Amino acid sequence: MSAASRARSRTALFATASAAVAALTLSACSSGGTSGGGGDTNFVAGGNGIDTVAKGERAVAPVLSGETIDGKQLTTAATKGKILVINVWGSWCPPCRAEAESFQTVYTDVKDQGVEFVGINTRDTSTTPAKAFEKEFGITYPSLYDPTGKQMLRFKKGTLNPQAIPSTLVIDRQGKLAARALTPIGEETLRSMIKPVLAEK
Repeated sequence: MSAASRARSRTALFATASAAVAALTLSACSSGGTSGGGGDTNFVAGGNGIDTVAKGERAVAPVLSGETIDGKQLTTAATKGKILVINVWGSWCPPCRAEAESFQTVYTDVKDQGVEFVGINTRDTSTTPAKAFEKEFGITYPSLYDPTGKQMLRFKKGTLNPQAIPSTLVIDRQGKLAARALTPIGEETLRSMIKPVLAEK
């Protein structure tokens, strides 16, 4: 292959890679998503952008585990018997920044009622900006460090899986997916997602 041909090949490869990165960037920090998978998913899409599933029809949530942004080990298996709120976020994401204080406020209010919060920090290239984000917004609940999105891929398609950044999930006391938001949410909406699950016996 001539030098000119190699240069053209490298240029074409670079253009393809750039297009892929651009597509990923456009999809990142999005304000919505589409339901993954086909078939009867059993979710009910609410007018407020919240998808819910009736108690007897919920899918089991995967166990998430790994290192947090502060270097500790975490597994969601430890939250069995409690309600778990999962928030997917990135320090680079303006909507994530907009909702962060609301999440901390609600967490402070409900943590003594058997509700745990776990963040999934994604697409941050190091833990430094993630730690700065937590410090800025006073976040006291842990976040798994997931720069490549592996934790998000543990959720099966066709369930209330996270498909956008930010995404918020509520998992019931039986470890099943009860509610999901694929848009940034405020304090009232977050409370409205947790309240009916908290009331379940």
